This record gives sequence, C-alpha cells and structure tokens, in this order.
Amino acid sequence: MSTHSASSQELVITRTFAAPREVVFRAFTEAEHLLRWWGPEGFDIQVASFDFRPGGAFHYSQQAPGGELMWCKLAYRDISPFDRLVFVNSFSDAEGGLARAPFLASWPLEIANTITFEEEDGRTSMTMRSVPVQPTAEEAAEFETSREMAREGFAATYERLAAYLTTLQ
Repeated sequence: MSTHSASSQELVITRTFAAPREVVFRAFTEAEHLLRWWGPEGFDIQVASFDFRPGGAFHYSQQAPGGELMWCKLAYRDISPFDRLVFVNSFSDAEGGLARAPFLASWPLEIANTITFEEEDGRTSMTMRSVPVQPTAEEAAEFETSREMAREGFAATYERLAAYLTTLQ
C-alpha cells in the first residue's frame, strides 16, 4: 500500500515522558486511558467501539465545548507491545465509514501513523511518524501546508498525556 505521494513528507513528532515505556504504551492502547487525554483540550470523548488488535479499531466521537460533534477512527494495523504501534486514523461517520474532516475539506481521508517507544532511565521517548494514505494532489498539498497546525495540535494532546501520566504513578 502506498502511504504517500512523492510530494508529501512525513510529519515527525518526538516527545519524552517521565514514565516507564509500559505505562506510556498502555495510555495509548487502553480505552479507559485514551478517554482521559486523547484529543483536543475541552473535548468530550465517547467510545463507540474499541477493539485493540491488528484489524481492529478505536471508533469514537469527540464533542467540542460549543457542541459540534465529530466522529473519528483509529484502525490498528500492527501492534508490538511496548515497542511500536501502527494505525491509520481518519474522520468517520457514526457507523465508522470514512468522512471528510469537518474543518478542512481537502485534509487527507486517512493518515498512517507509526509510533515507537524507547525507555531510558524510567523515561520514555515516543516518536510518531505520520503520512497521508494515497492522497490526491490536493490532499498532499493540504497536509504540507497544515503541517504546523497538526504539530501544534499533537503538542497540546501530548501535553495532556504528560499530565495524565503523572496520575498513573
């Protein structure tokens, strides 16, 4: 499967957390943890379904403070406990079908993500690499021009994760 066109480049985000790798991995892979930190600040996350296995998915809604409801899905492709997690994320409808991003009509329908986890001295470095899946030329261009917006969004989300991890130790 081609995950990106020649014109797009992957988005790479690295973050170090003051928590063991197993704890950080569990925060990414267990619904009860994801509900506490995943997504934008102030959004209410509700799980529609959670099937953590290759071929399974995390299907959820996120409601903005103003009431706007968005559906999203993470489709798991590969899982190597405590080391690596590969999934494709997308916006969806309530049934889990692909849908356009409500904020940018030309945002790629699917984004492939590979997250790796490395521990040293009780701290975990996480690296996330994201690329659009078979984007149109317009989607690839939008991914490129929106790179900083995506980086800032993930930075805020991972800040929430860092705070949440302090409650698990």
